[in-house]
Amino acid sequence: MIGFFAAISAVLFWTFSCSIWRKESENLLPRQINIYKNVLASILFLPVVLTISWLSNMSSIFVLIISGIVGISIGDTLYINALKIIGTRKTLSFEALTPIIATTLGTWSIDEIYPQKVWVGSLIVSFSLLMIVRQNTFQKEEPRERNILGILCAFGSVLCAVLAALLSRVILIGSTLTPLQTTEIRLLSASIFLFLIFKKDFFDIIKNRALTKKNHSNLILSTLLGTNFGILFQQIVFKFLPIGIGWTLLSLSPVFALFISKREGEEINKLTIFYSILSFIGVAITLI
Repeated sequence: MIGFFAAISAVLFWTFSCSIWRKESENLLPRQINIYKNVLASILFLPVVLTISWLSNMSSIFVLIISGIVGISIGDTLYINALKIIGTRKTLSFEALTPIIATTLGTWSIDEIYPQKVWVGSLIVSFSLLMIVRQNTFQKEEPRERNILGILCAFGSVLCAVLAALLSRVILIGSTLTPLQTTEIRLLSASIFLFLIFKKDFFDIIKNRALTKKNHSNLILSTLLGTNFGILFQQIVFKFLPIGIGWTLLSLSPVFALFISKREGEEINKLTIFYSILSFIGVAITLI
């Protein structure tokens, strides 16, 4: 039950934060938002560094550094770019691929054995979310080339997220590191990587006088909820649940995004509601 409630909390926080990041992408580049939120998030959790036995966990920490760079530095930058181009719900809907990818990788790479119901539930969730993303609910049209770029960014972010989650799962079940410690290691490594690669962008954010107090408040709130608590709850999920089941739960973001879709210029039709309900049925089959 801990894993289940952690997954639902992560989905809620992440979906809410994504809507803010999309709005703020009008003022900042996606990579600048990623630098902002990760540097701030790693600072907020910085005291956790003092609790980590760095020498005795050197190999595990190295794996988590790779996980942080792939999943947070690269994956989140692609993710926020997709948010800017194709919107919150359609970006989140590409997570339809994650249950099947995660379940397959979990079976192949770390020998997690899933009962048939997990595969059936994952397929139902993936199918439902793919149907949601296919619904033409946008009131405004984007150029085809721009939509393709957004789709590629969303797909790339999914691959990065699943690979990073798999690495985290290996460490969480095979070492003494806690979810809070793995969260900070990943955030810190991602922040350092982004700073080294996009140093100019970091200083541009600091000097940017166009950002109002409201902009900063939005970014701080979304960082605390979506990055700090979102990633922490995600790590708890991968600690207590097999990666396939965990990602099936975490992929429900598009359903929760229905509550904010109207604000982004989308109209929800009956088929979207039907497939959203079907996705919950798929999750129920997986968990029962």
